[in-house]
Amino acid sequence: MTSLQVTFFTPYPFSQGQKIRITAGPRRGDWEVMEITEHKITLRCPVSGRLFNWDRFCYFAEDHAEETWPQQD
Repeated sequence: MTSLQVTFFTPYPFSQGQKIRITAGPRRGDWEVMEITEHKITLRCPVSGRLFNWDRFCYFAEDHAEETWPQQD
C-alpha cells in the first residue's frame, strides 16, 4: 500500500428550504431544495416555479494528504 493524496467525495448534506446555486453543468443556476430522500432530491426553479426530481448528484469534495490507497475493506 502507498501513502498518497486522496480526494474524498461525500454526499452533500442538503436541507429542505435551502437556497443553492449550481455553478456549472446542465443544472446550473439558482434552486430551492424542496425535498430530499436517500436517493433523490427535488429542486424548484425560483423563476418558473417548476419542480425537478433528480438522483442526488452533488458531493462535497476534500483532499486528504498522506492517505493509504487503496483502502483495505
